[in-house]
Amino acid sequence: MQLFNNLISYGLLAKLFHWVSFLVLIVQIPFGFYLVDLEFSEKRISLENIHIIIGISIFYLIIFRLIWKSINITPRIGKEIFKGQLLISKVNHFFLYIAILSITISGILKKLYMGEKLNFFIFKFGFEKTNFELSDNFYLIHIYANYILISLIALHIGAVIFHYVFFKDNILKKMLW
Repeated sequence: MQLFNNLISYGLLAKLFHWVSFLVLIVQIPFGFYLVDLEFSEKRISLENIHIIIGISIFYLIIFRLIWKSINITPRIGKEIFKGQLLISKVNHFFLYIAILSITISGILKKLYMGEKLNFFIFKFGFEKTNFELSDNFYLIHIYANYILISLIALHIGAVIFHYVFFKDNILKKMLW
């Protein structure tokens, strides 16, 4: 398997970025909703710290994925796909990235404005002053962006299933091993 994309298929790194992103998000999203219902306790703090570490990891993963995407070619889509489908696909992917970055950045800012110092793996950072109102606003963005992300993922998966069942094309095969 080639490392880079070519005009026919995605390379190993693009596939790894795709599937690792999917697996981490499929764990992180329900994990976050689980945390919302927990009472304040040592268990919640410990689990929240894990959630934060995973969230910061997702942020880095998406940044690296976007860099990789920008220096790599995108495989051609078959001629059987009409321009509207291509546009919907590109818009959906764009908003998937926007939603993920909105979630991670708003989560980070929520914690920083609460007065917490975060470990970004290569450095630690915290704000000097707290701002609970801003923290609450970033928390709302964090929550709403998650609902948008869930909708976008559902649309993405639905499109893949639709292509597989009705068009019998190779879109799914391009992203599988």
